[in-house]
Amino acid sequence: MALHRLKSLTVGVPDVTGAADYYVDFGLEQMAPGRFATVEGGEQFFLRYSPTRRLLGMAVAADDGDDLDRIAANLARLGLPCEREAGNLRTREPVAGVSVEVCVAPRPARSVVAPTPYNGPGRPDRSGTRAPVLSRTGPVRPLALGHVVIGSVEQESTQRFFTDGLGFKVSDVVPGTAAFLRCSTDHHNVLVQQSPVGFLHHTSWHVTDVDEVGRGATRMLTGHPERHVWGLGRHHIGSNFFWYLKDPAGNFSEYYADMDCIVDDQLWTPRSFEGMHALYTWGPPPPPSFLRPEDLAALMTGAHTADG
Repeated sequence: MALHRLKSLTVGVPDVTGAADYYVDFGLEQMAPGRFATVEGGEQFFLRYSPTRRLLGMAVAADDGDDLDRIAANLARLGLPCEREAGNLRTREPVAGVSVEVCVAPRPARSVVAPTPYNGPGRPDRSGTRAPVLSRTGPVRPLALGHVVIGSVEQESTQRFFTDGLGFKVSDVVPGTAAFLRCSTDHHNVLVQQSPVGFLHHTSWHVTDVDEVGRGATRMLTGHPERHVWGLGRHHIGSNFFWYLKDPAGNFSEYYADMDCIVDDQLWTPRSFEGMHALYTWGPPPPPSFLRPEDLAALMTGAHTADG
């Protein structure tokens, strides 16, 4: 695949300072006002003022200029304009109006972390010692940005922009409802779901293991129970452990670990899933606000303000 990662996101919120404090608590490193970095991905998250919460832009990394030329040709076939420069290409998703930059960037050097030893039947991987999580006292730091989930009033059109235009691959689908799309070896980097209004559902951040998912969420909820949304659980599509929290603007943010990895496209067959079983394998049932955020009606009413 010529694309190799979701490089960064730019999110608009009404209160940048309040949101910034939340994401510092979440474990992102604030490099400058409104600019945040992960451990391995560098600066991957940007906050800007917007009258309503929304995804303003995203950046995707490609290998070289030939990849940008192919994307420009694909967009032209779809009748979508773009601006092509030496090391990047800029375009706009036509339904939700999200600005998208595809830029030439090196593939990141991911650190190799030894697997966490978990004991199992007949498998004493942690014999004679206590669980490593008991000695973890520092804050949880997301390793990298994983994926973003957006609502679209024309799900198929937005999906076509990412696949036929930019070159994302389809990993799995919920017919008529959602498509899980990838631009890396992760199961998905963008999830597009049908919605009555275009909006940002959640951002997702990779941590080392399920213990870091739990530790991170526990720390975020200490003194702030209102941040809780849904978790701990394990998704069915993508297989990852999850815990969802909510920032002051209403955007969900997810700690995740152990997602399906697709190294060879020929060895992965996309499947169609139906029903609530597609959403999770175990965990508490999702609250209604996860499936339909409480401010969705307000976002619909204020959509013209955000777009103006």
